[in-house]
Amino acid sequence: RYLLVFDFDETIIAENSDDSIVRAAPGQALPEHIRQTFREGFYNEYMQRVLAYMGDQGVKMSDFKTVYENIPLSPGMADLFQFLSKNHELFEIILISDANMFGIESKLRAAGVYSLFRKIFSNPSSFDKRGYFTLGPYHSHKCLDCPANMCKRKILTEYLAERAQEEVEFERVFYVGDGANDFCPSVTLTSADVAFPRKGYPMHRMTQEMEKKQPGAFQATVVPWESAVEVARYLQELLK
Repeated sequence: RYLLVFDFDETIIAENSDDSIVRAAPGQALPEHIRQTFREGFYNEYMQRVLAYMGDQGVKMSDFKTVYENIPLSPGMADLFQFLSKNHELFEIILISDANMFGIESKLRAAGVYSLFRKIFSNPSSFDKRGYFTLGPYHSHKCLDCPANMCKRKILTEYLAERAQEEVEFERVFYVGDGANDFCPSVTLTSADVAFPRKGYPMHRMTQEMEKKQPGAFQATVVPWESAVEVARYLQELLK
């Protein structure tokens, strides 16, 4: 069996869902004083402030849900999911994302692919008594390369260890992503594994830089994609 790991923002979907939800805000924009509070590496905390502002403006759960459901999938992603549905007994599929549980579940259900995923790891989110959309950090960690609230390498490593304890060993791990926080876990992949970075995005650039600086240090096979059809094609060839 193979383990297939997906990122969500700008991988499964064509946008960053944190930016997308601003469409539910009054005038589809955020006031400058909120935008100025953003600090590199503390995006989760920034989003907590954005959501509190939107709650103050009367944005409701149904408004957020509609935005999430309507975010377009990335090119070829529907084809990849179709391929995975047909071959689901061969793949264990998980999702690791720095977005939030509510948004991811809303989108995957709307796309009809929620049942493909064995497990989703993302920041906890819910609606409080006032009906405000609230967000929390996923965990804490010691990785210096990742945002304070999530290290995907830690999540993937712990997941593989947990599955090994349950006597599930994977022949290969496939990782489909786009961001710098997807590069971190992909560095732990072995030569049997495959990293699918989205072409021209940070994860792709970082694998190229690592190859230049330390040839052979990045062990996994790198298969960049513009359309997820390319990922489906690669997996199809492999199954032959």
